[in-house]
Amino acid sequence: MQNSTLQSQLIPTLKTNFGYDSFRGQQQDIIENVLNKKDTLVIMPTGGGKSICFQLPAILLEGLTLVISPLIALMKDQVDGLNANGISAAFFNSSQHPEEQQEIINKVINKDLKLLYVAPESLGGLENLLNEQYISCVAIDEAHCISSWGHDFRPSYQQLGFLKRQLSNTPIIALTATADKATRQDIVAQLQIPDADQFISSFDRKNIELEVRPADGRANQIVRFIKQRPNEAGIVYCLSRKNTEQIAKKLNQNGINTDAYHAGLSFEDRSRIQEDFIFDKTQVVCATVAFGMGIDKSNVRWVIHHNMPKNIEGYYQEIGRGGRDGLNAHALLFHSYADVIQLRKFASGASNEEVQIAKLDRMKQFSEATTCRRKILLSYFGELLSENCGNCDVCKNPPKFFDGTIIAQKALSTITRVKQQEATGTIIDILRGAKNANVLEKGYDALKTFGIGNDISWKDWQQYVIQLINQGVCEIAFHKNNALQLTDFSNKVLFKGLKVHLTHPVEAKEQEKVIAKPKAKRTATNSLFERLRKLRYRISLEENLPAYLIFNDATLKEMERVRPMSESEFLTISGVGQRKLEVYGDEFIAEILDFMGSKIKKQKKTDTHILTYELYKKGFSIEEISIQRQLKAPTIYSHIAKLYLDGKDINIFDFVSKSDVEAVHMAKIELNNSKTLKDYFEYFNEQMDYFKIRLALSVIEKENL
Repeated sequence: MQNSTLQSQLIPTLKTNFGYDSFRGQQQDIIENVLNKKDTLVIMPTGGGKSICFQLPAILLEGLTLVISPLIALMKDQVDGLNANGISAAFFNSSQHPEEQQEIINKVINKDLKLLYVAPESLGGLENLLNEQYISCVAIDEAHCISSWGHDFRPSYQQLGFLKRQLSNTPIIALTATADKATRQDIVAQLQIPDADQFISSFDRKNIELEVRPADGRANQIVRFIKQRPNEAGIVYCLSRKNTEQIAKKLNQNGINTDAYHAGLSFEDRSRIQEDFIFDKTQVVCATVAFGMGIDKSNVRWVIHHNMPKNIEGYYQEIGRGGRDGLNAHALLFHSYADVIQLRKFASGASNEEVQIAKLDRMKQFSEATTCRRKILLSYFGELLSENCGNCDVCKNPPKFFDGTIIAQKALSTITRVKQQEATGTIIDILRGAKNANVLEKGYDALKTFGIGNDISWKDWQQYVIQLINQGVCEIAFHKNNALQLTDFSNKVLFKGLKVHLTHPVEAKEQEKVIAKPKAKRTATNSLFERLRKLRYRISLEENLPAYLIFNDATLKEMERVRPMSESEFLTISGVGQRKLEVYGDEFIAEILDFMGSKIKKQKKTDTHILTYELYKKGFSIEEISIQRQLKAPTIYSHIAKLYLDGKDINIFDFVSKSDVEAVHMAKIELNNSKTLKDYFEYFNEQMDYFKIRLALSVIEKENL
């Protein structure tokens, strides 16, 4: 199949399999790059839609897409979501029995799988399949794990360079949400894809409100915060196991359904806690960072950091677990100097201690900032934001600024004159005219900027440089001994009249006063959204599937707003594909109709089925009715089933055989009278179409079989 043909199928495949009518951001460009068999590096924030960038090409490519993933829980979550969308996927890891592993290998050989997830440690079990006879694409998720510059380095990832040598003509797509410049360079080098096209999306998650508070009485603050958000799922990240247990105990004592999660628990307990959270049985999890990449839950509405993270990459990835569905989320960080001291101790003696300490300092600077916090986050990843975000605590409670352009120009001129090779301390020494050994040995006392800032104290200079870094006026190169570097903004400040606004350094107690108390939120208990949420929860329990994999909160919100009352209207909702219409459409439409009132319900349901019936009586085929009504064939079949049950003159056995009815009848007995179509679909090993199952069940119901 030609690439042009594949590309023409992108939007239809996106809608049918994922329920979306259009791509977001760079998704389509990335997908086309993969289909053109080009190596690709994707840096896209959590919730930005990374997975579709390799899952959709996998559907269109002829062979298997092999997905390298670090955690078993993450694999299971992704595979469940794919199967729920009707896409054949599986995972392969050490938790499976040899018979189960062999069954998966057979599926690959028979080309019955589109995606296979595997941890790096388990690749040896697939050795005979790692050739281009079977593999069409390799996707490496959480690719930052390959780099010691990254925040979650995993030695097992460093073996993955062999994949390109062994599959030289197979495109590799590496994806991560968090990678600074040094990490990005390391990823492509170690994966041996130096010429990979790089797609770096905006790191700006506008829907996440950023807030930092002093840590005084943080346990009580957390209780108040959560009570103002009833029924909203959230995560509290803690530095120690003891903290997770203490906070969880306090929340439970205050009537908040909470579990503690840390590496000291058994595998069974960790799995249960994670599953209860994913299935909406537990509202809050208090966790160490062990509760990390395995969480792909789209309806987390807030993330709290009880303690300060050790670096901005980790912080950014953790807050990114909130609001993955695009709806508003809140990220609250408690800042304590005691946390900084503890994290410094943790870094002491590490092989990359200097890098860890430098990154911890940037995290501390973010916490103490008096400028827009989103600007700081974005500039850290090399993205410059010219305007303040308006959705962080600093923007909502702005401090008083002064024109700091001359201060900025002095600092930037010095950075220029030392050829961007010195760290903050040396730059300040030059500005203040210090005659220490380092300055004199390197001849920096001869620079024109030597001593031009001696009217400002060393401590204040440090604060001003931090503000310049936070605003993206300059940046730190961690992989170059923390040397200060110029940015695109630097030239504008030095030569094009761009103004820089700074704040006078203040003590922490002064900053605390500007924090506004959050307003309590009201939650409508009988809104359509709540009714749809409860329906989703019930179905999730019946199908043993996380609620958000049925529909995420954003999709439910759109249903609440649009209120679709027919299959064709339901299919227009973002997040509703053909498979989910067939499986869940009837129940959700019925709930919406019930909410809208029985009169509307009766009228609407009659209209859509009767129109189908009139065409049927005129002798139109299912395909002709589908074209005439601009509805999918499975929707027309659902109308036929309804009409048959209502006693209309339908020759049902024109559409389903008596042997199919008998087979479904036997399945119904074995499935304990299950009403869920998916149970029957899986019972028949996905070999009987949904519409036939639906029609057969209609016959069984009407005949009281």
